[in-house]
Formats: sequence, structure tokens, C-alpha cells
Amino acid sequence: MGSLLAGFGFSLALIVAIGAQNAFVLRQGLRREHVLPVVAVCVTADAALMTAGIAGLGAVLADAPAVLTAVRWGGAAFLLGYALLAARRALRPAALTPLDRPPATLRATLLACLAFTFLNPHVYLDTVVLLGTVAHHDPNRWAFGGGAATASLVWFTGLGFGARRLAPLLARPAAWRVVDGAIAAVMAALGVSLAVG
Repeated sequence: MGSLLAGFGFSLALIVAIGAQNAFVLRQGLRREHVLPVVAVCVTADAALMTAGIAGLGAVLADAPAVLTAVRWGGAAFLLGYALLAARRALRPAALTPLDRPPATLRATLLACLAFTFLNPHVYLDTVVLLGTVAHHDPNRWAFGGGAATASLVWFTGLGFGARRLAPLLARPAAWRVVDGAIAAVMAALGVSLAVG
């Protein structure tokens, strides 16, 4: 039980940090667009990456900096592009409320979710390398991993489905301008930090 709780706490500390994936899940939750599939992709991806890290892939990736460099540049380009799209939405308040445009297709939403997940080198460093390394020092590493995966499930479910409670606050275009402006700032900052890091 101690390993399960340790994994839960460790994973939650890594996941809760503001990042591109969290901002995307929050936006989908606010717009009430394909929330369940987005949450399912995030949780499944985290569980798969955590499993890979606990199984030993973290050590392999730590010795392959070229792979992480390629992911870093791809992630930076993607995040900066998404920042531009969010900034454009923020500058056009007529297009900000959920009813002003048709929802994105499920395919487009899932592709964006996969990009936010797998083009972010921090996800590999956090879930595969860091969490995998810490889990290896726990006598019950798979229980630690189970706790970590449970934290991911709790976080993304709460973020995606809890966001609709904010919908009354975001009923006006000006509020969506603030949300998209903040998302643009977060994405741009993350993209620049990846490019220069």
C-alpha cells in the first residue's frame, strides 16, 4: 500500500504542473468537445509510458540523446504553431464561445491530443526516465506504477470533466479571449523553452 501511495503522490506532482497537455484537456473540457476520448488517450498514454519506464526503457532513452533532441525540436515547432492558433482565437472574440463554431472532428481532436502527448520531450523525461528510475528503487515497483497510473486517471478525469463547472463563467466571448490568451502564452513559453533548452 505504501508503494501505491508513493507512486500516486509522485505522479500527481509531475502531472499537475501547467503544461501543454493539461491546457489542451482543460480547453476540451470547457468546450465539452470529445472529453472522454481525450481523457482516455491521456490516461492510456501515461500508463503505457510509465510501464515502459518501469520496465527499463528509461535507461535506454537516457543513453540516446539524439532521440530526445529530435522530439524536442518537433515538440517546440508544434507548441509554437498551436500558440499562434490560440492567439488568433484570442484576437477574434466572435470565434471564442463554444457555439460560434462547429466542434472539431474526433479525428482532429485525437491527433492534436496525441501530438500534445508524444511531441513533448518532458513526458518522456517525467514518465519514462524519472518515474521509471524512482520506481526501480521501490521494492514494489509495479505497485508504485499502479499508483502513478491511478494519479493520471484521477487528474485527467477531474480536469476534463470538472472544467464544465467553469462554463457559466466562460459564457461571454471576453472570458474565452482570456482563456485562449493564457493558453497561447503557456504554449509559446513551453515552445521557446524547448527550442532553447
